[in-house]
Amino acid sequence: MLDPSSSEEESDELQEEERRRDGPGAPAGGSLPPPREARGREGGAGRAATPGPSPSPSVLSEGREEQERLQREEREKRLRLQLYVFIARCIAHPFNAKQPTDMARRQQKLNKQQLQTLKERFQAFLNGETQIVADEAFCNAVRSYYEVFLKSDRVARMVHSGGCSANDFRDVFKKNIEKRVRSLPEIDGLSKETVLSSWLAKYDAIYRGEEDFCKQPNRMALSAVSELILSKEQLYEMFQQILGIKKLEHQLIYNACQLDNADEQAAQIRRELDGRLQLAEQMARERKFPKFITREMENMYIEELRSSVNLLMANLESLPVSKGGPEFKLQKLKRSQNSAFLDIGDENEVQLSKSDVVLSFTLEIVIMEVQGLKSVAPNRIVYCTMEVEGGEKLQTDQAEASRPQWGTQGDFTTTHPRPVVKVKLFTESTGVLALEDKELGRVVLYPTSNSSKSPDLHKMIVPKNSQDSDLKIKLAVRMDKPPHMKHCGYLYALGQKVWKRWKKRYFVLVQVSQYTFAMCSYREKKSEPQELMQLEGYTVDYTAPHTGLQGGRMFFNAVKEGDTVIFASDDEQDRILWVQAMYRATGQSYKPIPASQAQKMNPKGGNVNTDVSPLYTDRGQKHGMEEFISANPCTFDHASLFRLLQRQTLDHRLNDSYSCLGWFSPGQVFVLDEYCARYGVRGCHRHLCYLNELIEHSENGSVIDPTLLHYSFAFCASHVHGNRPDGIGTVSVDEKERFEEIKDRLSSLLENQISHFRYCFPFGRPEGALKATLSLLERVLMKDIATPIPAEEVKKVVRKCLEKAALINYTRLTEYAKIEEAMNQATPARKLEEVLHLAELCIEVLQQNEEHHSEAFAWWPELLAEHAEKFLSLYSVDMDSALEAQPQDSWDSFPLFQLLNNSLRNDTFLCNGKFHKHLQEIFVPMVIRYIDLMESSIAQSIHRGLEQESWQPVKSISNSLPNVALPKVPSLPLNLPQMPSFTTPTWMTSMYDSTNGSATSEDLFWKLDALQMFVFDLHWPEPEFAHHLEQRLKLMATDMIEACVKRTRIAFELKLQKTNKSTDLRIPSSLCTMFNVLVDAKKQTAKLCILDGGQEQQYHSKIDDLVEETVKEIISLLVSKVVSVLEGVLSKLSRYDEGTFFSSLVSFTVKAAAKYVDVPKPGMDLADTYIMFVRQNQDILREKVNEEMYIEKLFDQWYSNSMKVICMWLADRLDLQLHIYQLKTLIKIVKKTYRDFRLQGVMEGTLNSKTYDTVHSRLTMEEATVSVTDAGGLQGITMKDSDEEEG
Repeated sequence: MLDPSSSEEESDELQEEERRRDGPGAPAGGSLPPPREARGREGGAGRAATPGPSPSPSVLSEGREEQERLQREEREKRLRLQLYVFIARCIAHPFNAKQPTDMARRQQKLNKQQLQTLKERFQAFLNGETQIVADEAFCNAVRSYYEVFLKSDRVARMVHSGGCSANDFRDVFKKNIEKRVRSLPEIDGLSKETVLSSWLAKYDAIYRGEEDFCKQPNRMALSAVSELILSKEQLYEMFQQILGIKKLEHQLIYNACQLDNADEQAAQIRRELDGRLQLAEQMARERKFPKFITREMENMYIEELRSSVNLLMANLESLPVSKGGPEFKLQKLKRSQNSAFLDIGDENEVQLSKSDVVLSFTLEIVIMEVQGLKSVAPNRIVYCTMEVEGGEKLQTDQAEASRPQWGTQGDFTTTHPRPVVKVKLFTESTGVLALEDKELGRVVLYPTSNSSKSPDLHKMIVPKNSQDSDLKIKLAVRMDKPPHMKHCGYLYALGQKVWKRWKKRYFVLVQVSQYTFAMCSYREKKSEPQELMQLEGYTVDYTAPHTGLQGGRMFFNAVKEGDTVIFASDDEQDRILWVQAMYRATGQSYKPIPASQAQKMNPKGGNVNTDVSPLYTDRGQKHGMEEFISANPCTFDHASLFRLLQRQTLDHRLNDSYSCLGWFSPGQVFVLDEYCARYGVRGCHRHLCYLNELIEHSENGSVIDPTLLHYSFAFCASHVHGNRPDGIGTVSVDEKERFEEIKDRLSSLLENQISHFRYCFPFGRPEGALKATLSLLERVLMKDIATPIPAEEVKKVVRKCLEKAALINYTRLTEYAKIEEAMNQATPARKLEEVLHLAELCIEVLQQNEEHHSEAFAWWPELLAEHAEKFLSLYSVDMDSALEAQPQDSWDSFPLFQLLNNSLRNDTFLCNGKFHKHLQEIFVPMVIRYIDLMESSIAQSIHRGLEQESWQPVKSISNSLPNVALPKVPSLPLNLPQMPSFTTPTWMTSMYDSTNGSATSEDLFWKLDALQMFVFDLHWPEPEFAHHLEQRLKLMATDMIEACVKRTRIAFELKLQKTNKSTDLRIPSSLCTMFNVLVDAKKQTAKLCILDGGQEQQYHSKIDDLVEETVKEIISLLVSKVVSVLEGVLSKLSRYDEGTFFSSLVSFTVKAAAKYVDVPKPGMDLADTYIMFVRQNQDILREKVNEEMYIEKLFDQWYSNSMKVICMWLADRLDLQLHIYQLKTLIKIVKKTYRDFRLQGVMEGTLNSKTYDTVHSRLTMEEATVSVTDAGGLQGITMKDSDEEEG
């Protein structure tokens, strides 16, 4: 089979090149060679000669697509390999950037599995399945955190996006408990900071669970150490992962590029910088510039290229060059800023002096043994001395001549590249007059840095007539190679200015600084070079042998305008090493290649320009890496390559184990910075690409730090508007257009994030992100860098976003609550229940907005209030719909008003706002209607209850009315609905526990108080209507209590009239109950009727006076009743008056009977019966009447009236002497009455009144009279203070 012609092959390569031109990283002056596989396939297709069956179009299309896919993958793979070569060089020899140490440390992010595990741990704690001891307050805090935060869908989405760390979870819990702990009361000896610390420690224990940290692996993965300062090996590994480079590929690139060779890398940098300057010169010469916004920027662009390269050169020059020892401080050479760009003449060169290239060497001389020593007796002592000429002399240990072995090492330092080393063998002299030891032999060596370092036998020079003709010494001389001595050896040289004679010399290539190298020739025992040539501006290359020069077989030369220096070595390998060392030193772009090797690499005779070392060329070609390593970086579009690199790096960063929010790790920042500086990527292009990637990730749901967006946007804005943030004053049309596009995209993104602030920044996470987003929005809306945007324009945009946010938040809330289904199909009660639940969710949303997002909107708090109003207006639609579906006069919706009103009335901006007023307008008619019906119902219940009242005392409302309803509406002309039931406890609760009141009165007071508490709990926000409701309820209570008091007064009088007037009278409990009703009424008027100021105060005084007068009246009625009993007793005693027939008859009968039997004492039964009557009724009143003050008034009047009745009775008999029976009865009644009422607490002033004194004096006088006439008739009864008689 014939091979394809060269023209066909070239055509295929051109087509492949054109296909790749549009791809990222296509070289500016050429393209990456097409893959061999692709060329082979194309050639094979061209060679196909035998026609086969024609395949179908679909098969052809699939085959073509598969082939294109494979070719595309191959191109991408080759592009990544080429990019990795550039990155590896940046890592191997950085000279611009350092890994930053001041970046914020990123936290480990949580994933979905960890979130689920966390939920399970907190659920286990709440179920009591852990050993963590906690109080109720902490458990409530954890329960709230679990229900509200951990189970939130917004948190789950944030975790899925990779923007949530364990630190975020802890901060949310900390803020939650700080608010809770601040609301707790102070505890002596326990500070709130201690409580917080304890709670956080318990939270950490729950969070960790049963993890055993001792089992953590010792070696962290690369992603786990990415936040630290990374070594070169770790950076290589990271970017292998980022670009998908295999370990083998990395090793091939590493070896072929000699990444561990600092000289090769520095030379590569010098070649790259020189190439960039040449491109700039070519651009200036051909006038081929990028398209700038103004033509004047073209010349400025060239100056920027020059200055940027000069800055890199200065950075490279500033890198220290290692010298031979600390004592050698060579002068730092300075370069002209534009010396590498302009034609450099001799007058621009920095001339080196011979002292600038002084070297320092360390020599190690190790003497092993001496052989062939025969002239000395075996027992004689021998030793060796060693010295470097011009330095100190050292001596070995002593040894016997029979075994002259030492192994002694001597260390020397010298500045001679060609030192002279002398080693001598001595034996101790035995003669008495000998002054010096005898020298047995010597050897003189001329080591160099290239000399063998292994021990060798050297023949010694012996004195004349010595028997040791074959004396040899085995020693090793090791001479180090200083770091800045790049190569050394013997060469023949001939030049026009130096080395003007062709002869062999010892040459050393010395690096003085990063850009200064010198070729120096040295003589023996000289520290300064005999002649030197500065290599800057020279080009080294292999040459053919010069027939006219004798000496040297392999030739090469160093050429500079006006000067040529010819060199020759005796060995081909030595020539290659010299040319490679001088090639690195000159910084030339052309890579010299021996003719034989060039013929192998390019048999067709084409020009080959490769940067690969001959030591690694075969290996690189074998594995297909030669094309990547030899590619000239200056011919690549590094802007496109960097775009790919930054995209891949960001993707890798967002997928590592840290919650980075878009921030690169320190190692990634270092490599990107170094790449941009080394390969001339413009800062604006870098940040525009970064912004584009960040915006794209943010649009796809990743959490990106707005501060990072702000930083990059501000950089680009400053650049585009001419503020020169990085010294770049030129602005290309492409940069300006891309900036405007990015600005529009960023503005849309920010507005969308603000509209979705609850979901983009859930619970205020990431911390400060929403505030930073608003700040960035203000920056994006600015017309230019210097002109601030009016605050009203920003406010207008934010207002629009928050209006959208209200709709978004409410829509998602209704979807979560599934309110649409309930509202369409549910019963009215179910609708009300759903709306009530939705109200709770709405309030929770507003509270979370206030807690987590209000700080971000602190500049415009009224906008957040407008957002809340808009949000509530959407809720009002569903609320109105549910309320309209409720049956007429249904009161189940009042809890909805209370829930919403309690939330709104405490908000400064929402109180009496649009929605709040709408809520009041809906419920005002309902409240008025409810109070009207309740007033009518309570009035009728009083009327009917008092008519049927049994006046039996009840202990409490909870006992007598366990489920009493607010009054059922009686039969009225109107068809009124029934009132809702009021149970204990409900949202209207009775606070009473009164005793001994009637069922009707207790029911009345409870209902009045429950109604007032209900209206009070509404906390009506509009002051006028709230005052109207309060006034109306107070007046209604006054009227109701007044009616109750009057009806009770009438019932009391009727009941009292039915009682008898004898001593058998016992005050009925019903009368006490009525008395208690009045007492309770007086107490309740202070609570239910009082209202400060005006007519209401007068109204209260009126009802208070009414109750007081009524109480006085019933006390008077009751006193009159009990005094009438005393009057009955006295009327019975009147029958014993002196002069009456009955009195004479009784006296005669008693006296006659007394002679025969013991006659009972007449009158004592009557006194005892009355005294029993008084005492028992006193006990009844004391036990069953609740008010002590009224009891005292009652007893005062009772006692006073009783004394008055007795006094009047005695006054009527002033002229008559009392019958002895009358006297005894009255004495007993008066004494017992006095004593009993004194025991009941009647004051001394009342007890010892004038009336009592009058009665006491009369009875004492009567007692004295009887004691004279009938001493035994009183039977010991006397008015004297004596407690002897009881009964």
